Amino acid sequence: MKNLLFSIIILLNLSLFAQKPCDYSVNVKDSIGTYKETKSNIVHEHVFGGTSSYVFFSLALTDEMPTLTVQILQKSKDFIKVNCFDKNSKVFLQLDNGKIISLIATDQENCGAPVKDDLGFNNRILSGTFMFIKGTLEDLQHSPVSSMRIKFTTESLDYIFKKELISELDGKTYSPGSYFIDYLHCVIN
Repeated sequence: MKNLLFSIIILLNLSLFAQKPCDYSVNVKDSIGTYKETKSNIVHEHVFGGTSSYVFFSLALTDEMPTLTVQILQKSKDFIKVNCFDKNSKVFLQLDNGKIISLIATDQENCGAPVKDDLGFNNRILSGTFMFIKGTLEDLQHSPVSSMRIKFTTESLDYIFKKELISELDGKTYSPGSYFIDYLHCVIN
């Protein structure tokens, strides 16, 4: 009886912490090196009136160096405030266990690309790549993320992560809080 109870507890723990399968948008290995990148996942969205904002994450591995790509899509009929990434930009992740993980920007400057669509919406797409600091990957693999702060060139913005997010953009269900638990294994060994 004890063995049966022990087996059930082990199976429950394994199912709770099961990693999701890797789904790559790019997976290339050639004589120059290796590059793979996971498909984007929505980790935050805010829709209010005629304005919406979406934050996407994807993980990449370039020659054994894992990085996080943060992409922000904003839509509005009104003017969209411009935020930029530069070499001093950072992403701070607050974990459920109380730790704060910092990611630093690669040497880049990007203020996004403005696009007007057929429905008269102003759209801005901002993308930035951030590097993990040594020793932080293990914490991200074991503790969910509760919030994120992005330090742009001129200001910082905070985002609260939900355990489950049913996106208004595509109708799919995402787990922003456990994003790294679910997908970090796709770019690290």
